[in-house]
Amino acid sequence: MTKDPSDYDYFDWNSSLDVIKNAYDSALFVLIIGPKGTGKTSLVRKFASESRKALYSINFSLRTRESHLVGTKTLNQGEVTFMEGILIKSMRDGGILYLDELNAAEPDVLLRLDEALDDRRQIVLKEAEGQVIKASDDWFVFATINPLSHEGTKELPPQILSRFPVRLRLEYPPKEIEMQIIKHHVNFDASNENDIASALKLANSLREAASLEELYYSPSIRESIAFAKLIRNNVMPKKAAEVVYANVYDQWGEVEYRKVMDMITSIFA
Repeated sequence: MTKDPSDYDYFDWNSSLDVIKNAYDSALFVLIIGPKGTGKTSLVRKFASESRKALYSINFSLRTRESHLVGTKTLNQGEVTFMEGILIKSMRDGGILYLDELNAAEPDVLLRLDEALDDRRQIVLKEAEGQVIKASDDWFVFATINPLSHEGTKELPPQILSRFPVRLRLEYPPKEIEMQIIKHHVNFDASNENDIASALKLANSLREAASLEELYYSPSIRESIAFAKLIRNNVMPKKAAEVVYANVYDQWGEVEYRKVMDMITSIFA
């Protein structure tokens, strides 16, 4: 079951929750679009928690199969039984189904989902002698997708897109808002604020470089929060920036790493 709303911190800086609540009241499924680290999952969890509804989540990849969604036959004490997948469980329960990174799913998986997401809100279980599962009236579905520049993503077919008529775009917030988000998560001294502002300047420069494909990685809001936590605990700002922002680029080679370290040196000199 979902947790108490206070267990999920989400700073709703662009009033996304209001849009989602209206979509839920209108029985319109929601697609959330945006790069990693912009709070897509946190937003879904916050809404489920405030709604006091069970949240059923699945993260898609090349390894996700139909059986993960609908279920599979299994041998139990000599008898063949059908173990329901997360899609079927959510439909029966009337909970919230969260389809994370949907545009990483394989075509056969999307085809099976499309059957459940159409106006009839039902699915025929060919794996269980053709049993028809019809969703509870309060069943609701979210999907999130990353930009096509992300590895493993692909265009969603039009019929799947049409199942999600409410589309939210989440972007990295303005630096003033990101500072408020950090304060929402980290209790730091006023003396740290200038260093955190410098880190946000760095993060936004790295994000812009990634959007122009000059760098391979775009830091998320999580990294900004991590930087603030480190300097609150007396890590020197330049060192905190190195371990939070720079070191990850080393996996793409020395040149990428040095680009970021040069930026850090110029900001935190």
